[in-house]
Amino acid sequence: MPGPAGRRCGAQGSGWPAVRPIQRPAGTIAPVAEFFDVVLSQRATRRFRPDEVDDATVAKILTAATHAPSAENSQPFVFIVVRDPVLRAAIGTLTARLWEGGARALETGRLSPALMDEVDRGARGGVAAAPVLVVVCGDGRVTFAPTLGASVFPAVQNLLLAAHALGLGSTLTTLPVLAGPELSALLDLPDGVEPLAVVPLGHAATPLGPPRRRPLAEKAHRDRYGVPFLPEQ
Repeated sequence: MPGPAGRRCGAQGSGWPAVRPIQRPAGTIAPVAEFFDVVLSQRATRRFRPDEVDDATVAKILTAATHAPSAENSQPFVFIVVRDPVLRAAIGTLTARLWEGGARALETGRLSPALMDEVDRGARGGVAAAPVLVVVCGDGRVTFAPTLGASVFPAVQNLLLAAHALGLGSTLTTLPVLAGPELSALLDLPDGVEPLAVVPLGHAATPLGPPRRRPLAEKAHRDRYGVPFLPEQ
């Protein structure tokens, strides 16, 4: 269960490592160039080496995740850190079944051949082979249902970026949550807590190139749709 609104990470008995706040002159925000290095180079990893990821590293990543914003600071995110090989295999089997049961057919023709091959490998066991699976859940008992996703997925983004900043691979997967009741039963989730995503953590099996993104002018508009947002010279 998340702590009361406003509780700081690192508080006595919280179980999280202490986080020292950044000291800045009043009224100033110091730019952090490294942030953009992380954001602009992070991409999905679906094949992992078996090398272990220690608990201290996982705790550091999850601490970053808990610093994401949420509606009314309700902090409804819940993280199940799955290391048990039997549980990881069960989640992998569930994922592969859903993939073969219809998800693969849905994606055929929609993805490029290279991306389709990568996603196929991940769904068939590549993701489940990561040494750590973080099942990200939302606790509907502490926030309004319409805000649950908006209060949980910013934490997922923080998780992905923190993992990348520490040299680990990760990806956001939602296929396993299509079988929510089965996944919930595997993890003994209580009523009101639902799985929303599964994020593998581990060392990438192969080097990854830069992420492929469409130009900003295709995605950003000035004042009205259809007028590209182009920075003024």
